[in-house]
Amino acid sequence: MLSLNLAKIRTADEHVERVYQPEALGGENDAYRIVAPVSLTFDIHKDKDKFHLVGRVTTTLEVPCSRCLETFTIPVDAPFDLRYQPNTDQPVAGEREIADDDIDTAYYENDEIDLGQLMQEQFYLALPMKPLCTDDCKGLCPHCGTNLNKAACDCHTHWEDPRLAALRALKKES
Repeated sequence: MLSLNLAKIRTADEHVERVYQPEALGGENDAYRIVAPVSLTFDIHKDKDKFHLVGRVTTTLEVPCSRCLETFTIPVDAPFDLRYQPNTDQPVAGEREIADDDIDTAYYENDEIDLGQLMQEQFYLALPMKPLCTDDCKGLCPHCGTNLNKAACDCHTHWEDPRLAALRALKKES
């Protein structure tokens, strides 16, 4: 676990710079793969047991294209501005209205902030909703699965709605 030991933070403001190799951040997942070292830089502002982290995480991710499934890389330069409070300050579970500050607030336990989780959240937030290798990606043939960016196929692409077969039959009769 990549963590920040809060007990070692002695001053009100500190600066942290760390570089992690892709292997240090865990295995691959289905949304992305880290392919370059991850640079994590942030300032810590301490107020008693509350911490405010402002910084950025940069790396390169490999993601599958949503249309053709080929992998491609995207650079990540994700700024973040997060507040951390002790887990004892966490509101009781149940239904309640979310305030604006709740979106930027996270909780820590045992005087440690999980930096791995922080970076993973930033990677997911940096991913596009529909990753495309190129804007004009042609995708896969729905019949044979050929990558239409690399080759053409001989599949018949015209589709007729079977629910309209009765109307087509009436049209032929007249």
